[in-house]
Amino acid sequence: MLTKKGKYGLKAMIDLAGLAQGQTAFVSEIAARNNIPKKFLDAILLELRNEGMLRSKKGPGGGYALSKAASDIYIGQVIRALDGPLAPIRCASRTAFEACEDCSDPQTCQVRRSMTDVRDAMAAVLDNMTLEQFASNKGDVATERTA
Repeated sequence: MLTKKGKYGLKAMIDLAGLAQGQTAFVSEIAARNNIPKKFLDAILLELRNEGMLRSKKGPGGGYALSKAASDIYIGQVIRALDGPLAPIRCASRTAFEACEDCSDPQTCQVRRSMTDVRDAMAAVLDNMTLEQFASNKGDVATERTA
């Protein structure tokens, strides 16, 4: 499930994707435009900057901007940076696997198998959807694959 942190991060990334080349935005501006608490957004943008998705500059003419083109940033990257693995349960995660206490055999567990399918389906969409597509509401990767 997408947390508020993930949702706010996506909203901020969409906001920044809408800036003209070379333009930056202050946290307070992004927060106001998207109805996000500024203090929370400060922490979110710092995480995204530390992950290499944003750049920041202090002082006049400063603020945040995307560190690369919106077409080179994938929604799956953004969500993982802020919320961690996409898997709905830890035992279905590829990167943060953790066996359940009540499971005697994770390899044959039907819940784990089903949740792994869910994770794979989510990753198939989110890892192929760029911020550019997401921001322009043209991110229907499932439709593009079947078309």
